[in-house]
Amino acid sequence: MTALADPQRAEHHLRFFKTGPGEYGHGDRFLGLTVPQIRTVARQHRALPLPELSRLLDSEWHEERLLALMIAVHQFRRGDTATRKAIHHFYLKKTDRINNWDLVDLSARDIVGGYLLDRSRSPLARLARSRSVWERRIAIIATYAFIQRGEFDDTLRIAEALLGDGHDLIHKAVGWMLREVGKRDVAVLRAFLDEHAPQMPRTALRYAIERFPASLRRRYLRR
Repeated sequence: MTALADPQRAEHHLRFFKTGPGEYGHGDRFLGLTVPQIRTVARQHRALPLPELSRLLDSEWHEERLLALMIAVHQFRRGDTATRKAIHHFYLKKTDRINNWDLVDLSARDIVGGYLLDRSRSPLARLARSRSVWERRIAIIATYAFIQRGEFDDTLRIAEALLGDGHDLIHKAVGWMLREVGKRDVAVLRAFLDEHAPQMPRTALRYAIERFPASLRRRYLRR
């Protein structure tokens, strides 16, 4: 990873991932790798055991944390029941290190949502109530796994619970997941919007209605 570092790209990442004082990524550090480069390294080290993944996830370097999660997702997808359980519990113990939107979006659907597909969804309620913006984002992004199976109730429930959230990254995630619901059943999405659109943050609403015809978008935005 160090050999692939690109200081110029790292400087761009500092701005893109909002690492300045008071911003959501404050203090994060970057080597300056591309996602394809990290995926190549991940393929070469797919068998790393959890203690080694834990060390990577504790890294000060953003790309090393991303690498750990790429490997964990690979192992989760191909693992047996015991492996999946171990990775899921490992993940939930390390949410303080899954501390930017790309890290959440890469991993939450599989490691949290995928694990809970045939289990109680109650852990998502705790995550949705968390003071951590990253745990709240994990809660809504995890429901992508359910959406892909045609199950929308948990997405709608958590989206409703997060309507009053003050963070733009949550507004975007809620709107994204609602849009994914609409791709599969627009009537379900419209029923949710008919009830909640006036209370929704504008960013969440704009994301949710992105695929609607222009006239229908205007109608919801006027509410």
